[in-house]
Amino acid sequence: MVPHINIRNAFADVPHIAFALVITIVLNVGVCRSTEINPAKCVVWGPGLNPDVVLPVRYFYIQTVDSRGRNITVSPARDSFRVKVSSLEKEYVRVHVPAALDRGDGSLLVRYRLYGSSLKGLKIEVLYQDKPVANSPYTLKGPVYHEYCDCPEADAGVWRSVLQCPEEEPQIQQDFSSFPSIDLQQLLKDVPQRFAKRGGLIHYTVINNQVHRRSLGKYTDFKMFSDEMLLSIARKVKLPDVEFYINVGDWPMENRKVSDKPGPVPIISWCGSTDTRDIVLPTYDITHSSLEAMRGVTNDLLSVQGNTGPVWSDKMDKAFFRGRDSREERLRLVTMSKENPELLDAGITAYFFFRDREKDLGKAPLVGFFDFFKYKYQVNVDGTVAAYRFPYLMLGDSLVLKQDSPYYEHFYTHLKAGVHYIPVKRDLSDLMEKIRWAQKNDTQAEAIAKAGQSLVRDLLQPHRLYCYYHTVLQTYAARQNTRPVVHPDMEFVPQPSDHTALCNCLRSSADHKPQRKEEL
Repeated sequence: MVPHINIRNAFADVPHIAFALVITIVLNVGVCRSTEINPAKCVVWGPGLNPDVVLPVRYFYIQTVDSRGRNITVSPARDSFRVKVSSLEKEYVRVHVPAALDRGDGSLLVRYRLYGSSLKGLKIEVLYQDKPVANSPYTLKGPVYHEYCDCPEADAGVWRSVLQCPEEEPQIQQDFSSFPSIDLQQLLKDVPQRFAKRGGLIHYTVINNQVHRRSLGKYTDFKMFSDEMLLSIARKVKLPDVEFYINVGDWPMENRKVSDKPGPVPIISWCGSTDTRDIVLPTYDITHSSLEAMRGVTNDLLSVQGNTGPVWSDKMDKAFFRGRDSREERLRLVTMSKENPELLDAGITAYFFFRDREKDLGKAPLVGFFDFFKYKYQVNVDGTVAAYRFPYLMLGDSLVLKQDSPYYEHFYTHLKAGVHYIPVKRDLSDLMEKIRWAQKNDTQAEAIAKAGQSLVRDLLQPHRLYCYYHTVLQTYAARQNTRPVVHPDMEFVPQPSDHTALCNCLRSSADHKPQRKEEL
């Protein structure tokens, strides 16, 4: 796969705010369209060109290249690229193809969502000013299945190879180091007793690729997010037989240490912390937004890449924050903003935890998320746990100033402070100093922003989320020392069965019977 332009570890870690520039890079200084694009030399790549990569929204990339074979690093003229995706079937198959997203660095992101399967395949035409780009048209040999087609690949190794899943994930290795063996019978006794009254816990069993669950606790509505992802991945690959517990609340649960007697139990959560032992999955927020992209949500891991605001030189030279009052440090931001308006624009948009402070601090109007990127610097402060906006901020075109935090998401182990973002003390006492540093060291600040953006673009590709979920379930299943069981009080969670799910699965598998094809 041809990668997008990467800036690899441009900076060495240096204490405080002294960041050493060790390579020279070319940065955008404005939108310039004088560079002539050679459509034949442009590069087109990505999972959306592989018929076997089944995703809710398929996607691929275009890198613009000039006649001398050099990557172009500024935006092409608006609407100069067009993409058409059509089925090779005689029957009409609906395919939604919005305009390509301009990522502001000479590359474009193309998305499309299938609303039906095509047994014969797809034709993808990529045009620049009506001239074919690279090897266009691309033929995706059928069958090409849509998101709701229940047609899992029986061989997980084949599926993982097609998606180019990483062989190792450092966070998963770290999480499972506390659980060399998992005794399901012991968990059945311990987990409900210890955790059922603490909020929302869902007990799942997957057997023969069918999902069953029971709810433990009062606040379990967020099981809809774990349900939808488990069903989605089960439509694509045969899952191992596995029995586990997902915490659908905010806070990680397991605070026992490995040295404790009894020791910790494996609870799966959407957020981890340095003083708990939960196994971390991608958050429900980025998971749901990937499943509902181009349909039920507007802010997702792909759409944000084409809505990163003005180029760096045209952004406002100050830091920005908007959010609710879910942590006291957020209130402190507003006070700091009032005292330093030339450095920081911060406001609270909703009060719940500190309602008595609204009169003093005021209530700021809501700001569309994409408008955040009109500012050069984004302040990321925890909410109740890790701020789930952080991955979206990293995908933008601004420098992220991240509060030190005990909380983390599944991808944080790949990030380095001072290389991919600017660290800020937990009490925010050095925030103003860091903003001033960024203002005085504009080139380094932009380079750190680009390095973080480049890395997170790679880590948080939607197909990588599927890889991560599968690796967690596969690793967990391999450590079970007893057989998973569907318990009497569990309910079956069915796959969608309405007209949107109709398809004809042609995979050869003893475990999967082809569905009868019906007309839409």
